[in-house]
Amino acid sequence: MCTGRGAGAIGLESLETAAAHPRFDAITGGVASVTPVEPKPAASVLLVRDAAPGAPEPLEVYMIRRNRGMKFLGGYYAFPGGKVDPADGEPTALARCRGVEASDAEAIFSGHEGSPALAFWVTAVRELLEESGIMLACDGAGRALDASDPRTGEAIERCRKALMAAQAPFPDLIAREGWYCDLRPLRYLSHFITPRSSPIRFTARFFLGPIPAGQEPRLFTEETSEGFWIHPAEGYRRFLSGEMKMAEPAEYGLAYLAQFAALDDLWAAHRDGRHKFQGIADRIDVLWNNFDWKANRFPSLPFEK
Repeated sequence: MCTGRGAGAIGLESLETAAAHPRFDAITGGVASVTPVEPKPAASVLLVRDAAPGAPEPLEVYMIRRNRGMKFLGGYYAFPGGKVDPADGEPTALARCRGVEASDAEAIFSGHEGSPALAFWVTAVRELLEESGIMLACDGAGRALDASDPRTGEAIERCRKALMAAQAPFPDLIAREGWYCDLRPLRYLSHFITPRSSPIRFTARFFLGPIPAGQEPRLFTEETSEGFWIHPAEGYRRFLSGEMKMAEPAEYGLAYLAQFAALDDLWAAHRDGRHKFQGIADRIDVLWNNFDWKANRFPSLPFEK
C-alpha cells in the first residue's frame, strides 16, 4: 500500500484500535432482524492538499459536519458527498466526462449498484460543487478552468445556484457553460455500505482529489454546519477521543491519509486507479447494531447538544 509515513502518522494497523473508543461500549453483537433497506448508490470526495511549511503533518484534508437536524448521522463529521441522481448516469451526463472512459470505470467497479460506473464520478463532481463550491471541469479541449478569471468564478457560482434551485439537471447546466466534468484529478479510494440496521442506507464510493488551481472550498449551510481543513492524524485522534463523531468511511479515510509523508507519495500510490480498502459489511453491521438512528448516537454516550 504505502511505505511513507509523516510525522504523527497513524497507519492502517491502528484502524482496529477504534474498538477501544467509547462508542463501542454498548455493542453486544448480532445483526438487526428487520428487513434491511436497499442501499442507494452514493459518492464522496476527500479533497487533499499540502500542509503549510512547518506544520506538524504533511497533508490536510477537507471535512464537513452534517447539520445536527439531519435524519442520517446528523452532527457527524464526513467528507463532501451524496447520493447518485438518476441524471448522473444518463448518456448526456456520461458524454460530458473527460479523463476516465466508461469502459475503464466499469473495469474499476465490478458489480456496482444499478448505475453505470461512471455515474459515481459524475456524482462526485456534482456533490463537490453543491457542498463546497469546487468545480472539477474543463473545456472541450481538456483545458482546466481558469479560476483566476472573474468570469469563471461567476460562472461556477451561477451553475451552483441553478443546480441547488433544481433549474435543470447537472449535465445541462455545465453544457450551458461549455464545460465537461474533469475526472482526471480523481482517484478511486474505497467502498463502504451503510449497516443493515440503518433506515437510510448507501453503497458509497469514495474518491481522492486535489484542490483545482485558484479554487477554495466554501461552507454552504443547506446540509452542513462546518467546513474546514484538518491534518488527518489530528482528525483521527479527535475521533478516538470522542471530540469528533464519524462513521467508518471518515475514520478509515483519515487513518489511511495519515500514513503518507507527502502529497506526491499519495498520488503515486493511486496511479493504478484501484481502491485501497473497503468496509467489511459484517463487521460494520455488528459495530452499529445498537446505534439509535433517530437520536444519531450510541445509547452508552451522552446526548450531544
